[in-house]
Amino acid sequence: MQGRPAYLRIAEELRGGIRDGSHPPGSKLPTMAVLSQMHDVSEIVVRQAIALLRGEGLVETRRGGGTVVRVCPPARRVAMDRYRLETRPLAAPATSFTHDQRIGWRDYRLDRAYTRVPADAALAALFELPATTELLRRRFVFHARGDPQQISVNYLPWDLVAGTPVADPEREPWPGGTPAQLAFLGHPLTRVEESVRSRMPTPEEAETLRMTGGVPVMTITRRMLSGEHVLEVCRDIVIPADRVILDYAIDL
Repeated sequence: MQGRPAYLRIAEELRGGIRDGSHPPGSKLPTMAVLSQMHDVSEIVVRQAIALLRGEGLVETRRGGGTVVRVCPPARRVAMDRYRLETRPLAAPATSFTHDQRIGWRDYRLDRAYTRVPADAALAALFELPATTELLRRRFVFHARGDPQQISVNYLPWDLVAGTPVADPEREPWPGGTPAQLAFLGHPLTRVEESVRSRMPTPEEAETLRMTGGVPVMTITRRMLSGEHVLEVCRDIVIPADRVILDYAIDL
């Protein structure tokens, strides 16, 4: 289009090359000097184009290493049946996360922080319990092959877990995850509910998950029920949107 800013035209051309495989993941884009010469523009204009692609999460600029097309293979969350893995006997230690990431137990690491907190109004409503009910708050950062992939903050009623191994952070990671823990406590799951949203990450989330600028996160609020009782609330599971595919299947 005549009169269109040069940086938009350059960005569109590079974006097209990334999407059609001309610039594959991990490859370097031409240098600023080469791009400015190719398009007969100043390097300032090229920098604007690269900044646009960086804001879209397509490239990253490395000190002394040029501009590189991001490598970001997605994990898969099979939302309709992923928790079934954790509610049956396991031949080897696993969780829905290790299944999603296609990794073994040795490649899995879980950073955790446990605190005892009163339920705020929103948590109390999700649990269907009185406000200020005592809860165990557990913040987890999930790593696959050394790379942080997911944050979750989940809550369990304190009177359910107090004095049990489930309240002991040294017992993590627990094969079978939270569903296996609830079964251990005598409350096997009968229902899981998830609500999915998207937003931009907080600075702390972006730093923890080593995210580049311009990439949103998927946030999943979860409730786990045994019969009529809500026994776990996760607020929230946080995953970079470019690392996840949410799969749904509905039988009619």
